[in-house]
Amino acid sequence: MNVTVVPTPGLGDSTYVFEHDGIGLIVDPQRDIDRFVEAASHLDTRFVLETHLHNDYVSGGRAVAAATGAELVIPASAGVAFNHLPAFHNEELHGGPFTVRPIHTPGHTPEHVSYLVLVDDEAVALFSGGSLLVGSAGRTDLLGIDRADQLARLQYGSVTRLAALPDRVSLYPTHGAGSFCTASVAETDTSSIGLEKRSNPVLGHSSEDSFVAEALSGLQPYPDYYAYMAPINLAGPEPIPKVPIPSLNVDEVPDDAFLLDIRPHADYAAGHLPDSYGLELEDQMGVWAGWLVPFNEPIVLVANGGQDVENAVTQLARVGYDRVIGVVDDLTDREDLRSYRLAPIADFVAEIRLDSPQILDVRAPGEWAAGSIRHSIHTYVPDLRDGLPEALDPQRPVWIICGGGYRSEMAVRYLEARGFQPTVVVGGGVEDVLAALAV
Repeated sequence: MNVTVVPTPGLGDSTYVFEHDGIGLIVDPQRDIDRFVEAASHLDTRFVLETHLHNDYVSGGRAVAAATGAELVIPASAGVAFNHLPAFHNEELHGGPFTVRPIHTPGHTPEHVSYLVLVDDEAVALFSGGSLLVGSAGRTDLLGIDRADQLARLQYGSVTRLAALPDRVSLYPTHGAGSFCTASVAETDTSSIGLEKRSNPVLGHSSEDSFVAEALSGLQPYPDYYAYMAPINLAGPEPIPKVPIPSLNVDEVPDDAFLLDIRPHADYAAGHLPDSYGLELEDQMGVWAGWLVPFNEPIVLVANGGQDVENAVTQLARVGYDRVIGVVDDLTDREDLRSYRLAPIADFVAEIRLDSPQILDVRAPGEWAAGSIRHSIHTYVPDLRDGLPEALDPQRPVWIICGGGYRSEMAVRYLEARGFQPTVVVGGGVEDVLAALAV
């Protein structure tokens, strides 16, 4: 038996390729399927397993099944509108040298199924999707807070049921660290049932009510694009469109297009087009674009020559943004560019000690609650779409800070639109500033 982990760090998710005696299965693939097909190219792939209707990405299960000739298995109660093999609770699927046993584990979503793999009638691996995670469990509020309590009660029963499996069973969850689908901090590593029974706090509750109270406390915001994922995955997700991305001059950019500047932060700060989003091309660029840019509107990328535009297009397509209509890769001689200062932590700390600067903290609510700089003003960066905090004085300079600078770059667009000249703190974040001030 071998399990290959294929991570998608930007989503905080993992896809798995299980193999035994040359026969394989693939669990929860994203839409950019080539990497999964390649990982399973030496196998006779019998099944592509979907644990649930995903909220955080467009599924690649249908496309992977078509590419490999495998059967696409989806929870029976999902009711998807395309051909598949429905997974019923405890109705075993035989893959030759192994057997797959679906276990109905509602909670993260109502139809959610975990898949237990048995070899020679011995349970060896559990693919738990968004049910039992490493050090956590899948959150239950993504379908609306009005359903969260009941789904949390179902989740309690599900994780309790999974914890009754033999300790030796390996655990392979889809969601991990960095995923907004986790109820609390999850880890990226795989685990085992025995390890989770000893260390996972969600399995330490003495009652259902205690579990539910913890599951629904301190819930953090999640990206707006989530609202569109389950309907797409229900109706039938299509493969990523294979269309060329033309090079455009700035003057050729349509008025209705949203500008995503994916260049390094320093380049964006030195000169960027007005009203463009600063989203440096890192692993979570696509997720943040899906939070800030209206769903599947036309997008034009701003990139340096030779930058990995294909990566950016793939990240956007994973979350359903298929309308990248061009790329601008030359801003030479533009006279309308905006710029701002990047300040290292040491400069910011010196400013705080010398004066009382105006500070905008754009971290998540949970980070703010855990500690903040005295007299700073807080608005989570996605909430800046609805307006700047009234406490900000446009007559004073404003310093923007987050956990490291990435989210602060996103905030620049909103402040510049209101006439502010921001300074962005880089090379660290609030925790570093607090530590320096404590010395």
